Amino acid sequence: MPAPLLEIETHSELPDQADCVVIGGGIVGVSAAYWLARAGQNVVLLEKGRIGAEQSSRNWGWCRQQNRDARELPLSTRSLALWEEMSADIGADLGFRRCGLLYLSNDPDEIEGWAKWGRFARGEGVDTRMLTPEEATEHGAATGQRWQGGVWSPSDGVADPSRAAPLIARGIMAHGGTVMQGCAARGLETEVGAVSGVITERGTIRTRVVVMAGGAWASSFLHRHGIGFPQAAVRSSILSVAPGAEGLPRALHTAAVSVTRRGDGAHTLAVSGLANLDPTPGALAGARHFLPMFAKRWRALRPGGAQAWRAGFETREIWAFDRETPMERSRILDPRPSKALIDLTLKRARSLLPALRNIPVQAQWAGYIDSTPDGVPVIDADIGTPGLVLAAGLSGHGFGIGPGVGHLVADMVLGRAPICETAQYRLGRFGKGQWGKVAEF
Repeated sequence: MPAPLLEIETHSELPDQADCVVIGGGIVGVSAAYWLARAGQNVVLLEKGRIGAEQSSRNWGWCRQQNRDARELPLSTRSLALWEEMSADIGADLGFRRCGLLYLSNDPDEIEGWAKWGRFARGEGVDTRMLTPEEATEHGAATGQRWQGGVWSPSDGVADPSRAAPLIARGIMAHGGTVMQGCAARGLETEVGAVSGVITERGTIRTRVVVMAGGAWASSFLHRHGIGFPQAAVRSSILSVAPGAEGLPRALHTAAVSVTRRGDGAHTLAVSGLANLDPTPGALAGARHFLPMFAKRWRALRPGGAQAWRAGFETREIWAFDRETPMERSRILDPRPSKALIDLTLKRARSLLPALRNIPVQAQWAGYIDSTPDGVPVIDADIGTPGLVLAAGLSGHGFGIGPGVGHLVADMVLGRAPICETAQYRLGRFGKGQWGKVAEF
């Protein structure tokens, strides 16, 4: 079974023109379009498949400040408040809860790393609390084992990956925006080097501003227009078990496995960082950019297969705008999960938490997590083509900060003061002293 996802009805008639066109209906794209529509912009959101059907519905659902890279922390903090604001404005439950996140460990080096981060983060106003062995063992009572330490971040929480992006898309429409599913953007039209329109499979929309929020598809789309964006993806395999396990922490991380309670009472199970590396033309072409990332994280990666190559999301193809494109051939990235990683995850979870031992598997799925070379997103309105904004490369951190990324994009488009500093998110940082500065978390 695939990852669960709320299906919604959207528009069927393509507008002739828009103030702004957002490409990509994941959490970043819907959030950007939402904030633009809320500001009174005539915005059109284009999604080649279904809203939220790729990585935005295939993640853990965590919305955290805890252990964020310093470059992402301000955006993460602001996003927590924006989740609440969006829920109230849309009038629908996005599943956002400040339930707290629990980290447990028996590794002294890991615990010291958390403590070091905590000393920095408390200076930034983050509520992060180191746990003594006694406190960690009490918080982790559901494991039935003793822990040497841990972290409790009470103001962090989770949202519902199966509902968030579709419900935010409804919010776009409520504010007068247009949302199109099953409508791929094939390319850009330009006049004197600046954006003048978006060519879609259903026709052309005249616009002066385009936001590329296509997730794993962003680099191939930009490559088609002569813009380099170093991006690579790994295939993560996740499962959920049916409702029935009680007394577990709402969101628990250990080195062995992480467990998150879903809105229906089921639990999502995953191993942080463990993934398959499927080769693609784009990843091979940009391999030099990712050497520091690979050197730091290769132990968590397993050899992959040809799924990603066939899917075409990191193609170097130069397609024609009047014919079927790779985006139309792969409407939704729905890769097969790794049976070996699913089995390992389930085994670890049942070993860690006795309450899960008799709970059946509900669903299992995989998704492609796109990353930049340093593990920090690109959010930039100055990438070489006037009127083109890039918001991609969320590096496995995107769901929780999606509302903030979308707000920051809207700030850039509207020329208003940004909600946080933006220099760390510029595309131009790659190759200019940034090589090797990989995010710690």
